[in-house]
Amino acid sequence: MRIAIFSDVHGNLPALQAFVDHTAREVDAYVCLGDIVNYGPWNDECLELVFSLPKIVVLEGNHERLFLGWEDISHEIPLVQDFYRHSVASFTRSDLIRGLPSEYEIGGFTCTHTIGGKRIYQDTSIAIDRNYMIGHTHHAFDITCSGHRIINCGSIGQNRKDVSRSSYALMDLDLGSISLKELSYDVGALIAEMERQDYGRRCLDYYKSKLPGSGASPAFSQGAGIE
Repeated sequence: MRIAIFSDVHGNLPALQAFVDHTAREVDAYVCLGDIVNYGPWNDECLELVFSLPKIVVLEGNHERLFLGWEDISHEIPLVQDFYRHSVASFTRSDLIRGLPSEYEIGGFTCTHTIGGKRIYQDTSIAIDRNYMIGHTHHAFDITCSGHRIINCGSIGQNRKDVSRSSYALMDLDLGSISLKELSYDVGALIAEMERQDYGRRCLDYYKSKLPGSGASPAFSQGAGIE
């Protein structure tokens, strides 16, 4: 059995559709680690597509909690607040994100959005007692901590290194293997829709700063405060 494990779609329908088209014939099931919503303009559409996938398991991310009003948006940086105001304006499918689980066990890994609410990167020092599959920080990596693995499957809709690329993990239960995968999609369609919906210069500049050769400022390059 082959499972595509993905995270952080963030309302980016062109990226999600490209991922689904690419994996439809090579996997039997899907696991989503959360943050389907926010930032991008297609929140309802992305949720509906994710929930239509075969044998799908959907976990809760911090942006699902934001959209349900369970976390306070005023605690976020101004850029995230800008994205939220635009993104939530047309959102109607709270029924799909209410009551989602936070963890799922498969293939010897605990799948969850992140560990202890932390931002975990490749160089993060953290003690763990099991193998984890996570998302949240939008960077794909596979590291060993305390004798266990942490695999971050990266982001479908908002890759921090190059927003025109999507990343995910492919787990093969029969072979006992996990590999990190990457593909491209039409990022121009995303930016055009954000412009059509008048997202504003600050939001548009953030996405454009993630394009190859953008010469982004250090704060934009690191994605400071954006998860």
